Amino acid sequence: MARLSPPATPQAHDLLWLTGDWPWLDNPALPEWLRDDWQPSRPVVVRRDQATGQRIPVGIRGRLRSQRQALWVEPATICRSLSPEQLAARQDWQRHPRYRLLPPLQALQQLHPWLDDLEMDWGITGGVGYELASGWPALGPGSDLDLLLRTPHPPSMTALHQLVGRTQKLGCRVDIQLETPAGGIALQEWLRGGKVMVKTGSGPRLLHMPWSVESAQ
Repeated sequence: MARLSPPATPQAHDLLWLTGDWPWLDNPALPEWLRDDWQPSRPVVVRRDQATGQRIPVGIRGRLRSQRQALWVEPATICRSLSPEQLAARQDWQRHPRYRLLPPLQALQQLHPWLDDLEMDWGITGGVGYELASGWPALGPGSDLDLLLRTPHPPSMTALHQLVGRTQKLGCRVDIQLETPAGGIALQEWLRGGKVMVKTGSGPRLLHMPWSVESAQ
């Protein structure tokens, strides 16, 4: 299943392409790698943060894992967006020129039929999503496969355990996040039971049930 019509407001993990001016290119307070390496053809990634007017919180990726920069962009500068679910629906990883060299893409090929049969929407995030969407080399042989499951309601624990079992037979680490009404939680943490760390726009929260009305507020 795939969410082909994303909400009007960009959500965490969505990829955005920008048009117009990029003021950070001339900002001496920002890291040198960002000013030197930024290419307008590459997308930025929506991140979680508290709302500041209508501006969208985004992150910019550099060539190294340590090169990440948090910024804000105006909605008027967004010319294109792509959700994790839209990216998964394209199923273009087999056409990627490095498909046979990258274990995360091969793992995706093995997992996607089973993911499509789940009673929930799923999408691709992280370095795999970024490289598939942009063509920019964000992956290496040891990269993880990051996935997102939209879970507006508590998902089947049986289905989640089966999914984890399938990921353990693949050639790379698979990191799956559940997107709940309260925020994002790690699948493995939810399966362990007890309180879970929920990523929200106002910071992490420890919750027993991220699907409760109180948690979503």
